[in-house]
Amino acid sequence: MGKVKRGWKKFHQEKGVVLTLLMIAISTYVLAQDGNAGIESANQQVRGYFANGVKLMYAVGALVGLIGAIKVYQKWNSGDPDTSKVASAWFGSCIFLVVVATIIKAFFGV
Repeated sequence: MGKVKRGWKKFHQEKGVVLTLLMIAISTYVLAQDGNAGIESANQQVRGYFANGVKLMYAVGALVGLIGAIKVYQKWNSGDPDTSKVASAWFGSCIFLVVVATIIKAFFGV
């Protein structure tokens, strides 16, 4: 009788494991969602961030422009010979930020 009880108990344990694995598999299948809807939602969210990113780049460009203009003005007033080098670097960085922001705006349709 002892062997029958142990065999019956082992059968219930194995049945419980199989049932648990089956429930996990079914719940995974039931919780699966449409991937296209998720991708489209992510696309819209990322596009929303680009509009703010372009505005941020314009703001950073304005800040770099002001700081660079002050730096060039100070060098020019002190009679520093490399004023043109600093001015060209400042002007180039401002143009770069504006061009990158415009390309992002055109590329992503913001």
